[in-house]
Order: sequence, then C-alpha cells, then structure tokens
Amino acid sequence: MKATRADILRYISQQIEHLYQEQERMHIARMVAASLSGEAETKYLIERKEVVNIPLLEQAVEELAKGRPLQYVIGHQEFCGLNIEVKEGVLIPRPETEELVEWTTQRAKEFDRSRILDVCTGSGCIALALAHKIKGADVTAVDISEEALAIARQNGKKLQLEVDFLQDDALAHLPKIAGQEFDIVVSNPPYIPFSERQAMHTNVVNYEPEIALFVDDNDPLVFYREIARTAKKLLSERGYLLFEVHETLATQTAEMLRCEGYYNIELRNDCFDKPRMICCQPNRK
Repeated sequence: MKATRADILRYISQQIEHLYQEQERMHIARMVAASLSGEAETKYLIERKEVVNIPLLEQAVEELAKGRPLQYVIGHQEFCGLNIEVKEGVLIPRPETEELVEWTTQRAKEFDRSRILDVCTGSGCIALALAHKIKGADVTAVDISEEALAIARQNGKKLQLEVDFLQDDALAHLPKIAGQEFDIVVSNPPYIPFSERQAMHTNVVNYEPEIALFVDDNDPLVFYREIARTAKKLLSERGYLLFEVHETLATQTAEMLRCEGYYNIELRNDCFDKPRMICCQPNRK
C-alpha cells in the first residue's frame, strides 16, 4: 500500500474499529505500520504527510481484522527492553509481568551467584529478562510445551543469553530437575478459570494457547499449589518463591501458601493497582 502515513494509519484504524476502542486502534496502527515499514513510530506522529510504501500492509491488516493479536502479526513483543519473538503457541508477554521480573531481580541480588528457576516459561521472556539483568546468574526455565520451548530457545539464541530450557511438567513436581537447588523459583503459571473465558477479548481466547491461560474452576490454584510444594524441595535455605497471580484470587493464593508452610508472604499491586504478585519463603522449621 502506497499512501501518506496519515492515510495508512486511518486505513488500519478503520479496518479494526469493530474490535478496539479508538485510542487502542491508533496505537496498534502505529505499531503495525512502523514494524512493517522498518521506521520509527515517531515518524507516524510527526511526518504524517509523507508518502510511504508498505507492500505487506493489506495482508497484515486483514489478519488484525480477524482478531489475530498485534504481536503475532508483527512477530514480536518488547519485554524488559528485549525484543521477544512470539507467535501462536506462546503467551504474549504482558507489561505487568515486567514488574514481577523487577521484584525477582531485587531478591536475586541477595545471593552472590543466584540460581534461578522459571516455571511455565512460555516464550522465555521472564527467564531471558532475568539472565539479561542479573549478570552471572544461572538461569533454568521449564515448560511442558515443546512448541513453546522451541520459541524460547530461539529467543535465547537471538538475544545471545544463556538459559537452560527444559521440557518438564509442573504438575508432576518437575522430575527432570529433582535434586537441584535454586535461590529463586519464579512462575507466571496458568491461572484464569474457564468460566471467565466468555468475557475475554477474542484476540486472546481464539489465538493465545489455552494450555498457558486456563485452569479448572474447581481448582484454580492447582499450579500454584503444586509449584509451591515442589519449590520447598528445590529452594536454598534463604530462597524465594515468586508468582504472578490472578487479582481476584490473590488473597486466596497467599492463604494457600501459608497452609503449605511458607512465611514472609508479601502481596504487591501492579501498575494498574491490582494485586498481581506475591513473594514468600519456605518455613524450614
């Protein structure tokens, strides 16, 4: 498509107006146009009357109009300053998860050479961000999905960051790493009850992997409980367990961790002022 930048943005926005509010449409339009043209987004704000040619634009916009997530269309998402490759098969990294990374980084500084385990790693965004931020850290990341791990390994290779990615089952107590010791166990596991599916946006439920999102309504804390039980065996004497949590289940998650023998339980709100992160330590007494 050859047109002025202003007309290109208008075209993209019109094609997706049935899916997004105006402010979000314009944000998506700038990101798509900039990514496909190889230009900075600022050009679409400042030099709007200049004519440009974006050959693959119509195809990309057609996918967006069907509800395919922006990040899958352009193939990446920025996370903690890293360009993370994403596509169907992995969850798209969210901004609030960056706050979990920051908290984990703070805790890791308490150890000389921190040994970190990321459970349910998906695209590898948490593990790779920690490997980037914490020099000398020994980072291991696990996921049950080989499809997700293939993407995570590709991200590690592209970013030239050392993370040991392994296929393992969080609900089976991670048998492949039994006997190892870590100073930090961190996880953003599946936590959305299936009953909430109908209220979610089509670009999430129709495209992002169900295995990474949803849990049974009858036991929504299943991943937290099993990971907590496994972490008690894996964590060093002063080690920490950190989770991203469902905002409506945050208090329930904290109580579960108390019952599982954890203390120093701290719940934090995210940038949207929702309780979304928790940190605790296993009681060794």
